[in-house]
Amino acid sequence: MNKPKIRLAYRLVIDSKSTFTWDKYVFEDTFQEYLMQSQQFNTKENPKNTFRELLSENEKAAQLHYLVGIAANSYVEQLKGHFHRVADVLGNQYFPFVNYQLDIINTDVTYISKHKIGITFYSPLLTYFGIIENHYLVSKTTDEVNGFETIMFPVQRNLGICYYEG
Repeated sequence: MNKPKIRLAYRLVIDSKSTFTWDKYVFEDTFQEYLMQSQQFNTKENPKNTFRELLSENEKAAQLHYLVGIAANSYVEQLKGHFHRVADVLGNQYFPFVNYQLDIINTDVTYISKHKIGITFYSPLLTYFGIIENHYLVSKTTDEVNGFETIMFPVQRNLGICYYEG
């Protein structure tokens, strides 16, 4: 009997109040990258300070999500496919991810304190057994076998199922 497969996604929001050192580096570098990259979408006649204003004026500015995301790439690579802030119930396994996507929530070229981004980490395909006592019960093994090693991640804010294959 085929078991459902899922992908989990965890979204991390980084802003000026973030306290982790890693977050601070990502915050600063993505802001600097935004300052450089946004110039190609802004006009000299009517410059926009915030990302939302710029996006409403020039729909091509949506490319800034990707362009600014490149600045976070080396930091994400340091994580080596495991996001350590999301641990399983035993504290042994960490949230596995195979890719990520950065989005600019908003930013303002005149105030770094208004810079705010989201990074969504996507898990590999996992075998899904359901939610048991408010925990996702999953396995990294996706082949049909007689037994599965499982991991339980607590259901929590910013962690959810983003793909389901029945």
